[in-house]
Amino acid sequence: MRILYLLAVYLTAPIISVVLLARGVRDRSYWRDFRQRFGLGPKRDPGGVWLHAVSVGEVQACAPLVDALHRRHPQLPLTVTTFTPTGAARARALFGNVAEVRYVPYDLPGAVRRFLKRVDPRLAVIFETELWPNLYRECGRRRVPLVLASARVSERSLGRYRRLGALFRDALSQAAIVAAQGEADAARFRALGADAGSTHVTGNLKFDFELPEDLPERGRRLRSRYAPRRALWVAGSTHEGEEAAVLEAQRTVRRSHPDALLVIAPRHPARFAQVAQQLAQADVAFTRRSEDGGAATSAAPVALLLDSLGELLEFYAAADVAFVGGSLVPVGGHNLLEPAALGVPVLTGPHNSNGAEVARLLVASGAAEIVHSAQELGARVSTLLADPAQRERIGSQGRASVAGSRGALSKLLALIEPLL
Repeated sequence: MRILYLLAVYLTAPIISVVLLARGVRDRSYWRDFRQRFGLGPKRDPGGVWLHAVSVGEVQACAPLVDALHRRHPQLPLTVTTFTPTGAARARALFGNVAEVRYVPYDLPGAVRRFLKRVDPRLAVIFETELWPNLYRECGRRRVPLVLASARVSERSLGRYRRLGALFRDALSQAAIVAAQGEADAARFRALGADAGSTHVTGNLKFDFELPEDLPERGRRLRSRYAPRRALWVAGSTHEGEEAAVLEAQRTVRRSHPDALLVIAPRHPARFAQVAQQLAQADVAFTRRSEDGGAATSAAPVALLLDSLGELLEFYAAADVAFVGGSLVPVGGHNLLEPAALGVPVLTGPHNSNGAEVARLLVASGAAEIVHSAQELGARVSTLLADPAQRERIGSQGRASVAGSRGALSKLLALIEPLL
């Protein structure tokens, strides 16, 4: 099985490279530091902590741990890796000089060896669901303790990993600690071969994030800028197929709220131009955030295209209602916690496999609602915009749900500290 896996990795790595390089024609961030995907890059001071967060959501989840490690052990070099350019950009924005940001190498034996030789960590922390046999094997060979943090594995993934048998049992045997999000996740990791005595339930680290203290004020400034006397709702992290549904919902909303402004934020920067073209073809009056120099607009747009990075949270803070994308199409959903923590009523589609426990918690507490179509989305946004008391009640439930679910960070640190 290991030989077959190696063959598959050697065959697919060139294909993935071509795809990423092709994307770089439209988005040059895909070309930045490309050699790091083969384990190359500058050498780090030895004995630090390496944390891997595949993309934006995982980067957000690892932020509390990065901050805690930096405060407790300021002398430790911290290295954060991601796979996606958007994840890398978010990590650089979050961590500044606290941690060096790199791309994780492909799971090729040579690339993995080069990477670990250059970073030379004393501890590796992998977030959520990233099981790479060669990477884990090399950590074991170098005696680098491996922690799976906020770890989760779905029932569907469990079946897929089981079919690969000993390959993933061997990978998980390298883990010093599995810190699972929930008991069901812990049971699945044990079923895959994780050591029962080293598998713990610590909770979801995503709940332990801290909102910037000035975020409400930044949200108020955006609201004053774009919708001082208008309703404003945000469709965040949308994917292909969702923008059309969101625009249909906006047409429904404006029948009862003629001045309502929709802020639409595509998940991937490479799609900004595509969504702008879609808005133009739909004859929607819109403004691009990237082209807004701050001067007052002469006409009130129907939509604002958020084609800039790192501002979605501020617009959630400005919103009356938030729809979180990747959920009306089978992508798996995105971060519901940020708008909930801000006290904004949250709407999501039915596809939330990337954060199923979070979605269940927020829906059960009344902080979030599931909509299944553009018609349902438009109707629910319209109802919420007409009822400030209901929005306030739902928002309060969201803040309470997030606050009551914190604590994963302290449990995780208690497991990690003895390894440092």
